[in-house]
Amino acid sequence: MPLTHANRWDPLGVRPDGSGGAFVALWAQGASRAFLCLFDEAGTECQIELVERVFNVFNAHIPDFPVGTHYGFRVHGEWNPAVGHRWNPNKLLIDPYAKAIDGALSLNPAVNGHVGRDDLAFSIEDSAPYVPKSVLVDTSFDWGNDQHPDTPWGDTVIYEAHVKGLTKTHPSVPEHQQGTYAGIAHPAIVEHLQACGVTAIELLPTHHFVDELHLLELGLTNYWGYNSIGFFAPHAGYSSSGTRGQQVIEFKQMVKDLHTSGIEVIIDVVYNHTAEGNEFGPTLSFRGLDNDDYYHLNNGGRSYADYTGTGNTLNLSNPHVLQLVMDSLRYWVTEMHVDGFRFDLASALARSMHDVDMLGTFMSTLQQDPILRRVKLIAEPWDIGPGGYQVGEFPPLWTEWNDKYRDCLRDWWRGSKGIEEVGWRLTGSADLYGAEGRRPFASINFLTAHDGFTMRDLVTYERKHNLANGEDDRDGTDNNRSRNYGIEGETDDPEINAIRVRQLRNMFATLAFSTGVPMITAGDEFGRTQYGNNNAYCQDNEISWVNWDLTQEQWDLLSFNQRAMQLRHKYRAFRQRYHFDGKPLREGGPKDLAWIAPDGNDMSHDAWNDNSRRTLGMFITGDLPEAPHDPGLRDAAFLLIMHAGESLQDFVLPGAPYAATYLVELDSSRGLELAKHQEMQAGTTLTMAPYSLLLLRVTRDF
Repeated sequence: MPLTHANRWDPLGVRPDGSGGAFVALWAQGASRAFLCLFDEAGTECQIELVERVFNVFNAHIPDFPVGTHYGFRVHGEWNPAVGHRWNPNKLLIDPYAKAIDGALSLNPAVNGHVGRDDLAFSIEDSAPYVPKSVLVDTSFDWGNDQHPDTPWGDTVIYEAHVKGLTKTHPSVPEHQQGTYAGIAHPAIVEHLQACGVTAIELLPTHHFVDELHLLELGLTNYWGYNSIGFFAPHAGYSSSGTRGQQVIEFKQMVKDLHTSGIEVIIDVVYNHTAEGNEFGPTLSFRGLDNDDYYHLNNGGRSYADYTGTGNTLNLSNPHVLQLVMDSLRYWVTEMHVDGFRFDLASALARSMHDVDMLGTFMSTLQQDPILRRVKLIAEPWDIGPGGYQVGEFPPLWTEWNDKYRDCLRDWWRGSKGIEEVGWRLTGSADLYGAEGRRPFASINFLTAHDGFTMRDLVTYERKHNLANGEDDRDGTDNNRSRNYGIEGETDDPEINAIRVRQLRNMFATLAFSTGVPMITAGDEFGRTQYGNNNAYCQDNEISWVNWDLTQEQWDLLSFNQRAMQLRHKYRAFRQRYHFDGKPLREGGPKDLAWIAPDGNDMSHDAWNDNSRRTLGMFITGDLPEAPHDPGLRDAAFLLIMHAGESLQDFVLPGAPYAATYLVELDSSRGLELAKHQEMQAGTTLTMAPYSLLLLRVTRDF
């Protein structure tokens, strides 16, 4: 096949020329030769050597290269794993810049059962029949008048969901769209999100990924998708329309439709590691292009530094690897129109020479990027390496998953923690995020996520039940901070079930009324269970899929939780723009934040250190500053009472300077069946049910 030497070494990747051909540019520093491999419909391979090389980029123009063609690369060079060199032309490699990828990683009976595992010795087996292939894609799309919703951080409510799991069993989604990008944008799903007050959907990894070899051997799959191999390609398995580039169009249409409904799209991205794993893993792309530049290596290059628990760690201190990640991020914003990113194990991205450095290359480069610094950036602020736990340490542009919020509120509601830390977590965690100009929205508040128990399982199981994962229950955390209230698992006991439902209301309402950004895990709004599995990463079945066949109890729970989130959106008191400082915002007014003891008085200093206390009142003023210490706006004031004790508890409604009269807006002990809307005078004694939450709105102040 003819080719021309166009010296098009930038941008990298393979892109159509508009005339039936394509430009090719592949960075492979240290390699001696590189071949483009084209595959016809029968799978027959045609190899074309890329003889032109500029700045370590092999490049060419291929006149006959139609859109939709499968392709890959074969790269020659030294085979010396002892120093990190793993070039092997028998390995077909995915284009790191491929906009679409088709196919899956499969077992190879000729090589110890599968492709891979032999990579400490030079393999002569051709991997092409067993690995995914890149696809040449025309990325053009009619975006019309699409606009980013640009929801302010303070007004944001995040809904973490799996593309397949959210829609796989939904009865209103057409069967061929269940489990797909098109299913996510279906009106039934959109209407549900809107009814729950959701402003942004955060999708588990949508970069193309493959299954780990050990899962293939067990007959399982990587369901969550934290095993990326294509940083530009939407995962083909979530497409209802095809895998030769149609997945790109379908993803874009999903984003466009969600934007029309005012919902932002945040994608969970995994740049900390790749699907190639450790030295025994498969060679799929990066390892065969330039192993010792793409990865952090140990032992002179023989093995991989693993700060992620997955076998390898991408080396973003290398400028070309950093370029790949930054190009990928910009592509998803400019071409795919996503609104932000949640960075898996983000501390690993900040590692420079193995240490976490918040002033390092990745953090600094992203900070100054004119496109990326304007989108939502969410860090999972830890990895498993030394110094990897970085909660509260990311710079001002970033928000963070706040696991201190998760752990504290789980412990509070199960009755194992006093009030000493609860105040910080309910009010935006100023102890973590109050410095360097960070606002309360830096705290992404969550009680559950894809990893761990669902909210229902938090009140149903005290230990994990992961036998289905094939690891004899060794996988998954044992630190669940959960409680079963007397019986492990589901039960018909009405008293236990009443406590569990009340606790589900308590936890969801706590999310809704805490300062910061609430994150809902899909299905928690109506009590989805995973039957005690707290590590369902390999369960592509009913364990993980959201079950939309709701009982009446679940419908009632959903209605309660929707009401809680409606109150959050209605009143600015729950969406504070600044951290509280415990001072009045107007002369004679109450403090912006006050803590009330059960006797109706301000909480004493000693009370905060009393670990036996299980009752706390939080008063939030209706005086809202537009800027610190300005009078600003007036809105409703609220008293939130949380009681995590096992017995009844009296609570006196505080008087001056807080309020003269109150009205109950939400009562977790009664669900939506509130008593008559009758004002209560300050000084009234309420009796709190065990494990209950009350939200009262001030109807007349002083």
